[in-house]
Formats: sequence, structure tokens, C-alpha cells
Amino acid sequence: MAGGAAGLLWRFGRRSAVVLRMATLLPIAAVALLRVSAQQLAATASVVGVMVVWTCAYGWWLLRAEGRLPVVVDVVVLLGVCLSVFWTGAVEETNVGWIRLLITFACVTYQWHTSLLAGGIAALVVDGGLLVAAAATGADGSVLKAIAWVLVAAALSRTAWVLVERAAARADRMTAEAERARRESLVAAAVRAEERELANALHDTAATTLLMVGTGQVPANADWLGPQARRDLDRLRSDGARPRGHADLVELLRADLDAVHLDVEFDGPALLPLPSGVARAIADAAGEALNNVRRHAGTERVAVRLRGDAVGLRLDIADEGSGFSADDVPATRRGLRDSVRGRMSRVGGTAVITSTVGSGTVVRLEWGHGRG
Repeated sequence: MAGGAAGLLWRFGRRSAVVLRMATLLPIAAVALLRVSAQQLAATASVVGVMVVWTCAYGWWLLRAEGRLPVVVDVVVLLGVCLSVFWTGAVEETNVGWIRLLITFACVTYQWHTSLLAGGIAALVVDGGLLVAAAATGADGSVLKAIAWVLVAAALSRTAWVLVERAAARADRMTAEAERARRESLVAAAVRAEERELANALHDTAATTLLMVGTGQVPANADWLGPQARRDLDRLRSDGARPRGHADLVELLRADLDAVHLDVEFDGPALLPLPSGVARAIADAAGEALNNVRRHAGTERVAVRLRGDAVGLRLDIADEGSGFSADDVPATRRGLRDSVRGRMSRVGGTAVITSTVGSGTVVRLEWGHGRG
């Protein structure tokens, strides 16, 4: 059985066929019994009784089976009802209308849950059986013409259903294409995020260290340079691994404070567990802010103040260095844009940088609700 819109339509067709057959059952039975003469009442009532019982059983069976067997048995039973005109006097008493109504609704609803071939054969067999039986018992041309029109109704029903099926198939194709495009977009976004994070990690670690050595800010024989290079390499190796669970933000911050080679005054809780991705992003953003202090502020003193909890927090990194004007920062510089603001934005946080030339800089990182 097909899935998506086509599958839903297939189930809808079977349910609708059962509903229509059941809804017309009592009116058709009433027509059969109200038009019959007293002499043929018993025979007609027996046929109607069989028809009522079978229609209820057929509806129950059709809703629970997926094969063609319920339709095949229904065709056989309806042929029996058609042949009943020989012993109920239906043609002589002009009481064929109820059988034609029964056959019409059956042939029309077959088209909603069978293949084109199966639905066509079922309609031809059932309506053809009634047509042959009526002709054999001497029905006039108007009765035979009305019976023949049942095939036209079945054909119109099939045409409408084919159009609906095509619309459902088109909807399924569009859904599949949209889902494929969504998956491709997610994969591309994930690749871009990995590339961006790797670029940020490279910028924050090895590139920064090499730049400081290359520009003479750090002598090549500095005692801490070797350990720093090893930490940079370890960070780059582990950057592709995305740890799950929780991590202690304070522990991550202290590791960066120890490696930054500044005189840091840290004020914060003993520990602050956060989701690992969030903790890593905040610690990395803070690490880049500390790197900027070391490279650009012209001071070795910085204050780091952490307030909040696992629901929301605020982290301030303040120095009394030379400061800068935001208008003078080139658009191509990625430190504040990607390594600080970008990282905070990707975990649902914010980064606000306040700086004045000659008056120092404050980098404020905030995340979550109820920020401290």
C-alpha cells in the first residue's frame, strides 16, 4: 500500500465506499418493500434481508482487508440479487428500481478502492448481469436504458477518482522533493557550521599563537610557547568531537585563564554545569575575548565576573587597556564577529562589546533566561 497522500487517499476511498453503501442501505430496502405486491412480499423481503445482512458484513470486511476478495464476493452476491428478478416478479411489478440503485452505488464505489481493470470488470459483471436478467424477463427499453446508464456513472466515478489520485501522487512527489531539499539544506548547513567552527578554532588557537610570534609580540623562546602550541593542536584535534551531556563552564573558563598568560581576577561560582555545547561556546567566546585583551589592549590585567546558574547567566570580561572604536574595526576581522558574537548567537545567547578609546573594554556574554 502506498504511503503519503496516495496511501491516505486509498484508505479514504475504502471508508467512503463503506459509508455510502451503508447510508443508502435502508432507503433502498424501503423502496423494495413499499413497491412490492402482497403476493411477492415474502420473496422480495428474503432477498432484501440477504442484501442488508451482506452489505453490513461487506462493510466490516472491506475496512479490515487489503485484497480483492471482499469485492469478488460482493460481485457474486450482487449477481444473485440481480437474478432474483426471475422469482420475485420484479420486472412485472416494475420493482427493479431498488436493484438498480443498489447496483449503481456498488459500481460507483468500486472505482474508489480498486485498480482501473478490477473496478471496470466488477462494474461490467454486476451491471451486465442485471441487464441480461432484466432483458430475459421482458423489461422494456426504458428500463434497460436506465440499467445501462449505471456503467456511465461508474465511468464518471473512475474519471473523477483518477484525477484525485493524480493530485495525490503529485502532492507526494512535491513532498518528497521538499523533504529531499530540506535534508540537503540541513546537511549543507551542518557542513558550513563545521567549517565555520573549525575556522574559528584555528583562528583562536594556532593562528593567534603564530601571529603573535610572527609580529614579535611574543619571543620565539618564550617558556610558555611550547605548551601553548600543544594545547592548540589538542584543541584542533578534538574540535570535530561534539560532546554530549553537560560540562562545567567554570572548569572550561579556568583552563583558558591558565593558558592566556594574563593577570586574571576571576569572580564566579565554584562550578556551573551547562549543556556541553553551550558551555563550550561560552568558554570559547570568552577565550577569544581574553586573546584580544592580550593582543590589543596593552594591559596584562583583566577581570572576569560570572553570575547566574544553569537557567541563565552573564559573563563579563573587563580590562582597563587602550580600548578601541567599533567603527575602526575592519569588516574582515572575524575575532569579535564570528568567534565571540557568532558563537553566542548559535547557542541562543548574546555578546555586547562596550569600549572607548583610552578607557578599556567590557565584553558581556549573556545566555538563557533570568540572566544574572
